[in-house]
Amino acid sequence: MATTSSNHHADISQVTNLTLDAFRLAHSGAGSAAEAIATGSEEALKALRSCEVSLDAIDHDVDEISTSIITRVSESDARELLACMKLVVNLERIGDLLLSFGNRVESVGPRLAPEDKKALESLATRLEGMLGEADAAYRERTLDRAVAVLRSDAEMDRLRNLIFLHHLETHEQRHPESFHVLFMAQGLERAGDHAKNIAEEICHLVSGRTVRHVLRSYDIPDEKLFIEHLRAQQREK
Repeated sequence: MATTSSNHHADISQVTNLTLDAFRLAHSGAGSAAEAIATGSEEALKALRSCEVSLDAIDHDVDEISTSIITRVSESDARELLACMKLVVNLERIGDLLLSFGNRVESVGPRLAPEDKKALESLATRLEGMLGEADAAYRERTLDRAVAVLRSDAEMDRLRNLIFLHHLETHEQRHPESFHVLFMAQGLERAGDHAKNIAEEICHLVSGRTVRHVLRSYDIPDEKLFIEHLRAQQREK
């Protein structure tokens, strides 16, 4: 019996480590996406393809290990395994979206207008920041960093909306590659939604409460949020 318990502990540790690897890969992948759109780097595009393959493999392994032992472990361990499965599913989907983004960069990147490249790079960089915060939130089991990811999703939406407005405002202002730019922006914004899902799952894992209840304790007046946003913009300049 002790041997079985020890084996389960090793399996749970393996799932946790695989989840941490998935965070690292997705975070790195977002950085590669930003580099790819900014510079057209072939190495960055290769990194995106490698990231997607590795995340697929991790998703398979986590699912296989977790489903084989989840009914034979304690309630707290089962909760951990379920959380890891949900986190990795979202990270794997981010990998798919980043690969799709990279494929379009490879196909039409050289033909994109400089302002479109810069806007898409900003989106990818924001996603990279969200994933870095989510990674830290999971490793440290801290609500503060998970809530920061939730709040960052609004900025992803704003940046995506600006790109859409620029390309859809009038027919005369549309660029030949608008179709691709819109799909690339939408893909990165969807990846941000998955990062938000990850943050919500971490909030539940850490606190045992729904995100709605967690956010109630983090309520900040809109005026303060706006001031913090302006300060962050100043720091980035």
